[in-house]
Amino acid sequence: MTTYDLYLISPHLALAALAMVVIVVDLLTRRTGLLVGVSFVGLAAPAALSAMQVIELTTSGSDALSADGSVILYTLSIDRFSLFFNFLILAATGLVVLVSNDYVRRIQRLQGEFFGLMLLSATGMMLLVAANELITIYIALELITLPLAALAAFMPNGRSSEAGMKFLIVGAISSALMLYGMALIYGFTGSTRLDEIAVALAGAATSGVIPFGSLAVLLAVVLLLVGFGFKMSAAPFQMWVPDVYEGAPTPIVAFLSVASKAAAFALVMRVFYIGFDSLAGDWWVLLAILAALSMTIGNLVAISQHNINRLFGYSTIAHAGYLLVGVAAVATSGGAASFGPSSVVFYLAAYTAANLTAFFAMVCIGHRIESDEIADYGGMIRRAPFLAITLGLALIALIGVPPTSIFIAKIYIFAAAINTGESLMTWLVIIGVVNSVVSAYYYLRVIKVMFLQPAVSPERVRGSWPVNLALGVATLSMLWLGVAPGTLLGAAERAVAALAGGG
Repeated sequence: MTTYDLYLISPHLALAALAMVVIVVDLLTRRTGLLVGVSFVGLAAPAALSAMQVIELTTSGSDALSADGSVILYTLSIDRFSLFFNFLILAATGLVVLVSNDYVRRIQRLQGEFFGLMLLSATGMMLLVAANELITIYIALELITLPLAALAAFMPNGRSSEAGMKFLIVGAISSALMLYGMALIYGFTGSTRLDEIAVALAGAATSGVIPFGSLAVLLAVVLLLVGFGFKMSAAPFQMWVPDVYEGAPTPIVAFLSVASKAAAFALVMRVFYIGFDSLAGDWWVLLAILAALSMTIGNLVAISQHNINRLFGYSTIAHAGYLLVGVAAVATSGGAASFGPSSVVFYLAAYTAANLTAFFAMVCIGHRIESDEIADYGGMIRRAPFLAITLGLALIALIGVPPTSIFIAKIYIFAAAINTGESLMTWLVIIGVVNSVVSAYYYLRVIKVMFLQPAVSPERVRGSWPVNLALGVATLSMLWLGVAPGTLLGAAERAVAALAGGG
């Protein structure tokens, strides 16, 4: 391994080292504020190293770093696409670290482990978005899943233990099926690298009768989608979501709902737009079906929820469906050459801002009232005006009301789908619009409880300054992306250019 190889993975090494430093600091002190400060400030190192790589790419005018004989570049693609998601993951991680300030005071003995596991999972996410080889993908996915399973079971109660166990078991099953799909792909193509798989699949004899030209490839793609569907929280692989969202610590749910989802969709785009690009005429139909199921199941079941965390569990399933519309929008324009991928990247950033805003307000409110029931949010506008207003804005954004960020993102995604010219995609857009209207019912129900119902208690609800800072940053980001989306849209288009060029 050369010095340049170490430079290529320096952001990942810096984040993993930060996790170790936090655990060591925890051995020396029990001050919660110090652990939060070290975890948050330490994220500047991987962010700065990622920025250096962006500057190098800008100077060279290329979309990906390259070096002859690089060991790292055989398994990872350090390009604009992966670096965009590096910043998204680091930003989400930093804000969740801040908002965990009040929450971790309940777990005095395990605060170092809490932040250490979160940072290690984020390291896996950064590796995943850059992985261009199947074995690396599998290892990165496990590095994400195992710390998250431990974090889901972190609280000393039965619901948290159940959440962690379900996440671990369902994750293990999906990983096993995905690994079998990878083995089939290797057996059929003779390679584990995505670009080499693409060449092998393009050159293989195809049949007009069997989708993907081979039963082996068809089975492999289905098995891969099972594993990816679990990571994306997409139906019908969503059975773990509501229980984990209800039982896991709320800051971890916030982290899981945005950072893990962003990494999973980045993986899906890289695998399908590069490795299976020649078979886009087959796999986009599968993704379109998953999109319709996810949107419909997520929104319809969310209507009957009374626990706000479970409601957001089904909400994230629905938003996975909207995102899959953009991923599937390749029917005629040829994979990453269309603006479907950039619409997904923009949607992920907009969803991250809106969902973090909602969860941060919920963390503060739930911590103070010690309840996640929607009915207990009654009169919150009088008990906590700032929290109620920010949560209300986030809920409106998640519906997709103009001029919020997710409204822009949905327009972008639906336009990409219609632009394919496929009738199935047009129907998928209609399903998406109808589901957006349905989602307004359960989001507005929460707003009604907070603003119109009498207060359950006269006690004021406030958060500490780190929580308010994280909430303020998330809220401003959400509003900024809705009012001035041009900068992020441009960054998203430049990021997916790396996929269009094969990484």
